[in-house]
Amino acid sequence: MTTVTIASDKKDQVVDISDRVQEVVDKAGVKDGSVTVSVAHTTCAVTTADLDPGTDEDMMEAFRAMVPKLKFRHPHDPEHAPDHILSSLIGPSVTVPVAKGKLVLGSWQRIVLVEFNGPRQRHITIYHIPGV
Repeated sequence: MTTVTIASDKKDQVVDISDRVQEVVDKAGVKDGSVTVSVAHTTCAVTTADLDPGTDEDMMEAFRAMVPKLKFRHPHDPEHAPDHILSSLIGPSVTVPVAKGKLVLGSWQRIVLVEFNGPRQRHITIYHIPGV
């Protein structure tokens, strides 16, 4: 298991972490199996995405449109509630296969951290599961 720190620099941001995950796979000498990439925060998420130019902005706009304008009851900061909801909808982790030492991703597919409450330092845990 390896933990890496990822910095976001905007409130809403899609951060490509694929290369960082591949570095962990390389350093660990992982050949086959899978890796689970997880974040232990409640206002960001991890998933995969196509990152053609502008797609990150499209994603953030679509995510924000998913949460209705409500009178949120979040006790310490009601403005912060949509960030928690979006994080829960996307999820805290993604599992990606590894074959011959490389992440198995589609042609345009990237592993991304989706930040809803930046800028922040986020801690990403990468756990290797050996192949059978």
